[in-house]
Amino acid sequence: MIIQVPALDELPALRAIERAAGEPFRALDMASVADDEPPSPEQLTEFQRAGRVLAAYEEPGPGREGRRPVGYLLWEPVDGCTHIEQVSVHPDRAHRRIGRALIDRAERDGGPVPLTLTTFTEVPWNAPYYARIGFRILPEAELTPGLRAIRAHEAALGLDRWPRTGMRREPGWSG
Repeated sequence: MIIQVPALDELPALRAIERAAGEPFRALDMASVADDEPPSPEQLTEFQRAGRVLAAYEEPGPGREGRRPVGYLLWEPVDGCTHIEQVSVHPDRAHRRIGRALIDRAERDGGPVPLTLTTFTEVPWNAPYYARIGFRILPEAELTPGLRAIRAHEAALGLDRWPRTGMRREPGWSG
């Protein structure tokens, strides 16, 4: 598997991955999550230009030709941590460690600092999955100002209809 910053012309494929990755939420009566609009082309371009979007490719192909991303991750620095804004893998490629590979690469690219994210606590491929790969749920008292702001924004979007939490993984975790 190859993980790298995607080219600008590959960014539309990331939006398609996000739409497909949202579909399983329908089975959990979370249609509004499934229907949520992916990051805009402008947002993805900003992440790409900053080097903070990673795409996973299964087939190397000659150069970039013939390759299509199967997963992606967006990250940004928040309160001295590498905050995972979004990680999505196409459901056709689920259970192949693609998400973990993207997260591990973001950890390397972000530097020797903790990883953070916010997620749904009761969705099997969210908090329970992240706990298996070294993240721990942060008690309210441990949320940094940046994570509190992110959580407030999520609440304003209505995501708190379902239990959510902040999580953190210390640098160098290997499991």
